Amino acid sequence: MEPQLEHTVADGVATVVISNPAKRNAMTAGMWRALPPLLDELAADPDVRALVLTGAGPTFCAGADISSLRAPGPGEDPQSLAVAAEEALAAFPKPTLAAVRGYCVGGGCQLAAACDLRFAEEGASFGITPAKLGIVYASSSTRRLAALVGPSTAKYLLFSAELIDSARALRTGLVDEVLPAGELDKRVAEFTRVLAARSQLTQAAAKEFANGRTDRDAYWQEQARGSGDTAEGVAAFLERRTPRFTWTASG
Repeated sequence: MEPQLEHTVADGVATVVISNPAKRNAMTAGMWRALPPLLDELAADPDVRALVLTGAGPTFCAGADISSLRAPGPGEDPQSLAVAAEEALAAFPKPTLAAVRGYCVGGGCQLAAACDLRFAEEGASFGITPAKLGIVYASSSTRRLAALVGPSTAKYLLFSAELIDSARALRTGLVDEVLPAGELDKRVAEFTRVLAARSQLTQAAAKEFANGRTDRDAYWQEQARGSGDTAEGVAAFLERRTPRFTWTASG
């Protein structure tokens, strides 16, 4: 099977699967290149209210396929492909969740860190490995990692290129939940149903604010006034029913 990004949409949730089983789902240049336009497509789909990124089989992603990155294409820099994919994922306007099994290393950890949330199965391993290859990790990726886990843990991961287990990843904030073997899919499905039922208006504004944007307060206040989501949420609460929010991040 050719390395590829597979995707499905069901019940308001898009699932993107990193599929390159022969190389533990390592990302090829073509896969890095394909991720931003795929995310644009899914962001524009009004049926998509949340996105899950995962790997095929027992591994999330073992990093970049180094052999394919030696000559990614005319005028292309291997690292720039990975950073462009990471930034596109971080900018996705709806909630994103990485569902991690097995190895989540190098470029795989870079993608997981770009998601809003990370749920992992017990036994997962995390590492960021540019120090093994003499690569200067991108400044944007370094800042995102440090914001997520703190400067000390970021330095530990980047300086040593050592792997850490799921328990330590949970302690340091690299992951949000760790699930027993066999329970990850159930928990992800359960949680994304919750995300899909909530107000996209609240989620989109909160995502921007949490990511540090400070110039859009007036914009989001205007969106709230015109959306009807607040009135619907209050009415649903008083009537003890499920709210039907209509504002969508896809416009």
